[in-house]
Amino acid sequence: MQVIRCSWAKSDLMAAYHDHEWGVPQHDDRVLFEFLILEGAQAGLSWETVLKKRASYRRAFDGFDPESVARYDGGKIGALMTDTGIIRNRLKIQAAIRNAQAFLQIQQEFDSFDTYLWRFVDGHPAPALSPASERVTRNEVSDRLSKDLLQRGCKFVGTTICYALMQAVGMVNDHEIGCFRRREIEKGFAHRSAPPASNRPR
Repeated sequence: MQVIRCSWAKSDLMAAYHDHEWGVPQHDDRVLFEFLILEGAQAGLSWETVLKKRASYRRAFDGFDPESVARYDGGKIGALMTDTGIIRNRLKIQAAIRNAQAFLQIQQEFDSFDTYLWRFVDGHPAPALSPASERVTRNEVSDRLSKDLLQRGCKFVGTTICYALMQAVGMVNDHEIGCFRRREIEKGFAHRSAPPASNRPR
């Protein structure tokens, strides 16, 4: 029986990410921070490029620990600029540090980044709004989220990046009509068993 996925999940790497992560409601602050940094790193690039470097990012950015990243200084930035495993863009690296600092401030204000983020959708995933032929890249919620994050000093958090973040962490179920994961997530069967190690996003 043929498995019908979203049209963008073409490679083995993207299919594994699609089947096991994308659109799953996520409430772990460390994972939310990881996606905040990776979505910013994606700007101007493909998501597959970022996924291929994900393991290197985890190593380079101390497992995406926001307290560690928030303390990075010029020396650390210089070291990251020589790390071929990540996207060596100084502005994006500096943005990751600033975003980590803002992330910690948000945690202090709201008790968790999860509480802050999910209040933009009243704590519940929004349904998919359109088929693939009318794919959405922003909406009113991502506009508000982007504006708020920018006011808090975050960088690389435009409305398109914020919408991609919302899609990734399940704030909106944007799996295409007909995709098997759309139905699973609608029914609450969001989490699936981990893919084989060879197929896990790297």
